[in-house]
Amino acid sequence: MREGSLEPPVRHPLDWNSPEFYDEAQLDKELRRVFDICHGCRRCFNLCDSFPRLFDLIDAAGDAEMEGVASSDFKQVVDACTLCDLCFMTKCPYVPPHEWDLDFPHLMLRYRAIEAKKRGVPVIDKQLTETDRNGVVAGMVAPVANWATDRGNRLTRGLMEKVGGVHRDADLPKFHGKTFVKRAKESPPEVSATAPARGRKAVLYATCFVNYNNPAIGEAALGVLARNGVECEVVYPECCGMPQLEHGDLPKVAAKAKNVARALMPYVEQGYDIVALVPSCALMLKFEWPLLLPDDPSIKKLSQATFDVSEYVVDIAKREGLAPGLTPLDGGVTLHLACHARAQNMGPKAAEMLRLVPGAQVAVVERCSGHGGSWGIMLENFEIALKVGKPVAQQAAKLARKHVASECPLAALHILQGMERLEGVEAPTEALHPIQLFARAYGVA
Repeated sequence: MREGSLEPPVRHPLDWNSPEFYDEAQLDKELRRVFDICHGCRRCFNLCDSFPRLFDLIDAAGDAEMEGVASSDFKQVVDACTLCDLCFMTKCPYVPPHEWDLDFPHLMLRYRAIEAKKRGVPVIDKQLTETDRNGVVAGMVAPVANWATDRGNRLTRGLMEKVGGVHRDADLPKFHGKTFVKRAKESPPEVSATAPARGRKAVLYATCFVNYNNPAIGEAALGVLARNGVECEVVYPECCGMPQLEHGDLPKVAAKAKNVARALMPYVEQGYDIVALVPSCALMLKFEWPLLLPDDPSIKKLSQATFDVSEYVVDIAKREGLAPGLTPLDGGVTLHLACHARAQNMGPKAAEMLRLVPGAQVAVVERCSGHGGSWGIMLENFEIALKVGKPVAQQAAKLARKHVASECPLAALHILQGMERLEGVEAPTEALHPIQLFARAYGVA
């Protein structure tokens, strides 16, 4: 195996049930091995703040290099990692099957798993990860919740910053009193009986974000699939566990994986495809769950039946052909490819999908937005997150297309905030998921 090989990167299962996984001496040895290789390469210097922090520590040690860096300083490197996977997927020449076997994001995850096991997830962070509970409670009082979390509300946002550590200027998603699951049951779209893909059956895994924060994404997906003859069920047992993964709470993630798999597997057995509406959730079902539970046949079978929503529309277009009726989108589109869509190793499916629209003008931005789930809204990270995402905002502003879109709804909000901070730039009022633009082209949204 040589540097720069064209072989696809592979990932090893996480042996998180083994005592060795939590051995701090072994972890420190592996951190030093990997960090020393990163120091000698430095290709990832501009991806996120983890690598500049690491290289600054090593440079400050002078001739001692890695030997001069204290293990206690490693935490600042770990804390800056958003688990975006871009170093693993796009930059690192030493990922497996290379003999040096580098998986930087999963090494950061191991560090956090040891922290979580030793000290538990910090209280505020743990409350932020309870997306289902938060969605249900906030949805019951959605107007009040949205008033309180609006960044124009300096009173409540100042309090949130002081008590919860959420930066007062970070744009936060809204809540809805009527979830996507409820809306789908009350107003299901009519399924075309003449579309080329009629006969397909799919379960839309609603995801916590779409279910509680942005049902419009789900409604757009339902409309597009119904137009294409796909019989859909909307199912939402609970969150995929990505928020818990970010904090290293691996037992909680594994429990969620098993619960969601129990709910979805009967549909898989009946021939349904599983379609996830947010890339991070699709990544969990396809890749992260099988690495956590490699011996669970249900998890493996579910991963093989799962599609990202853009990937699914492209699959229909390639296999059966799309239903007629697409009309041009005026003004062009700047499309941000979400990191967790790229990490699925499926190609730029959102770009492929939007280019199926007649006369489509799609410019693609392939940089991290800097948001990183809940990471980018925290007081200590918000300005860094905007700095990491500034090239995306600059590129979107330079392209000046009418529509700005991202497969990651949180990244979309973050990109708009980045554009607002650019001098002389008038940011769009909204940034949509690509499936919403596709639904507009069909006239179903």
